[in-house]
Amino acid sequence: MDEANEPEELTYSPRNYRTPDGAPADIVIFTITSTHRNTAKKSLPTRQLEVLLIQRKSWPFAGQWALPGGFSKETETILESAKRELQEETGVDNVHIEYFNAYSEPGRDPRGWMISHAFCALVHEGELEHRRAADDAADVRLFSVQEALEMELAFDHKQILQDALGHIRRSMLTTAIAREFLPEEFTIGELYQVIEAVVPDFVEHNFIRKITSTQSRKGIIEEIRDSRGELKMSNRYSQRAAQLYRFTDYVPQLSIYS
Repeated sequence: MDEANEPEELTYSPRNYRTPDGAPADIVIFTITSTHRNTAKKSLPTRQLEVLLIQRKSWPFAGQWALPGGFSKETETILESAKRELQEETGVDNVHIEYFNAYSEPGRDPRGWMISHAFCALVHEGELEHRRAADDAADVRLFSVQEALEMELAFDHKQILQDALGHIRRSMLTTAIAREFLPEEFTIGELYQVIEAVVPDFVEHNFIRKITSTQSRKGIIEEIRDSRGELKMSNRYSQRAAQLYRFTDYVPQLSIYS
């Protein structure tokens, strides 16, 4: 049979095509840390959005800080790779993780042609208390997002971090991801403060009314009642007891047109 007429599956060879030298997954791990205020009266803690960085141990960029990540294996998907790297770098799993972009700028990695797939993970600060550096990292540490953006991060990780920050800020205002940073039971004040930690210019003077009664949002959170059916209150951060809420599974159908 003439080679030109052979079935494509018999003539195809991957050697005819240049393929990337690796498909790494980079993970932007966000958390919100809480610092107790040393005041005479009870008050909400100071909350700050932070990102986890690792200090690279070997070439390239040895000694520089970078986002956690690593190369995916042929036996796993990119998402599975990201989850594995997250567990290896922090010791935590079963957290909110989502894909947000791919990075393929020529020359972004001195090791060769690397197309990186970026994910962001939202981790409660309690989950990171016992974080540890993986074998290929000299250190692992939390930095405020502002501090991290002022550092000379390895590769194009500053751009990835900037993009991830924009992604999480949009999600904070359009989805219920605030739940990833809160205990199961929380006050309206705690919820507002978490939103503000991620979106510093967020201001909503009628927040309580809008989040609890506006038709398009009603049902996102619900009041908690105790075993006797009475409203459950907390004075953990205030002199006067405040109502406790929790997120529901309700997802509002919002539109820019209505």
